[in-house]
Amino acid sequence: MNKPTCPTLPEATAAMRRRLSKDEINALPLERWQGPIQLVNSPQQCREVLPRLSSSSLLGFDTETRPAFRKGQSYPPSLLQLATAEEVFLFQLKKTGLPQELSALLSDHTVAKVGVAIADDLENLQKIESFQHGGFTDIARISKRLGLHHHGLRGLAAAVLDFRISKSARTSNWANDQLSQAQLQYAATDAWVGREIFIRLSELQAAA
Repeated sequence: MNKPTCPTLPEATAAMRRRLSKDEINALPLERWQGPIQLVNSPQQCREVLPRLSSSSLLGFDTETRPAFRKGQSYPPSLLQLATAEEVFLFQLKKTGLPQELSALLSDHTVAKVGVAIADDLENLQKIESFQHGGFTDIARISKRLGLHHHGLRGLAAAVLDFRISKSARTSNWANDQLSQAQLQYAATDAWVGREIFIRLSELQAAA
């Protein structure tokens, strides 16, 4: 029997390039991050966990911001999410700020940080504390370069990973002192799934 061959990049991405309908996405199995979630809510705790992040070569990245419902109203980011392969860290920014050690990680070109549509996230983080960001890659740009129709996180999860993620907590109040379990799970999943999408697309490009 002939050994099956790995698909080439064009073959592997042929299905990914098709635009999935809302019904098709909703029919996919629902997945979420199921590993440890570390809620970081003090500068001291921030400094304690940073070595575990700095030792990772690839971090999933995202932020969450309290939604604004009135014209001209805006808020700074409430939560910064960073995901390793083993755990996801959620920084409550109004309690931690952006201490020098965390800013240094966000500036470190040797630690890759990946997420979807990250330009606004980085710009808004600069409103808390100015830093020179480094090592960031926008997955949306990769998906456009590969000719994928989906560029958002939920669509890319469906097209690339064949599952859907919940967006039900998206417009909840991320500035609350006490975050619900649903908020923690949602935020952790967003950072984790961005990392997984990047890994999968990188594998496909390497196999081309």
